[in-house]
Amino acid sequence: MRHAQLRAFHNVAIHGGFSRAAEAINLTQPALSDQVRKLEAEYDVRLFDRSRKQIEITEAGTRLLEITRRLFEVEDLARDMLSESRSLRSGALRIVSDTPYHIVDLLAAFRARYPGVQVSVRSGNSAEVAAALNSYEADIGVLGEIPSGTEYDVIGLSQAPLTAFVSRGSPLAAERGISLRRLSHSPLVLRETGSRTRAKLEDAFSAARLKPRSWIEAEGREAVREIVAAGGGVGVVSEAEFGTDTRLAKLPIEDADIRMDEALVCLRERRDSRMIRAFMGLAAG
Repeated sequence: MRHAQLRAFHNVAIHGGFSRAAEAINLTQPALSDQVRKLEAEYDVRLFDRSRKQIEITEAGTRLLEITRRLFEVEDLARDMLSESRSLRSGALRIVSDTPYHIVDLLAAFRARYPGVQVSVRSGNSAEVAAALNSYEADIGVLGEIPSGTEYDVIGLSQAPLTAFVSRGSPLAAERGISLRRLSHSPLVLRETGSRTRAKLEDAFSAARLKPRSWIEAEGREAVREIVAAGGGVGVVSEAEFGTDTRLAKLPIEDADIRMDEALVCLRERRDSRMIRAFMGLAAG
């Protein structure tokens, strides 16, 4: 087994095809295909299913990918250690966040200090953030809770209560707040399963022995906001994320203190990556 063969396999797997992988690592497609074929032949294993128009990774390939992710991550760490004296002039940092509101200042500070680093931020609920970190598809995550496991390094960002909100045209908009019981009887607009906001609200209902009467399920925070703004019901969000949308009126939950703890998270085994260390260090102050 040669290092080049593993790298060829790894890049085809993460880029989803031979042509994209060849372009990414500046190698011809025939040379890349040959490296993967030799690896498969040497160990008599099929790593990709080529019978369809678009190749698909096999079960054996998926297991090998879990290993090569860590293999090349360690290689990157070694490279970082050997070049510690050099500043971060290039590279990429991938962030997956349940909301960008809590890291906008951090992003600005990081960009000012390391202008050559390409930063990408994509959204996902808490379950998706954890999955992206564990699969090495993200370097840093922002979660609406502080994980209890020992596999993460965690920096607390903020804590804020959940608040309900309605459209300005709703009869509830004139109220100063809303009780948990009244909220459970209202037409709710909730995020998808996996959302930490939804889980916190459901836990509060369960503790109070309340069961919501009806709800619309919407994918993502912005979808909830738009449905509520159009008069579709009552939404719930962290007060820190409510924003200044003039179409909406905030309704504090009067008899329940339901709080969201936003945290910056990375895998502990990756904390020595120079890029991750730089961003986490900036957050820690």
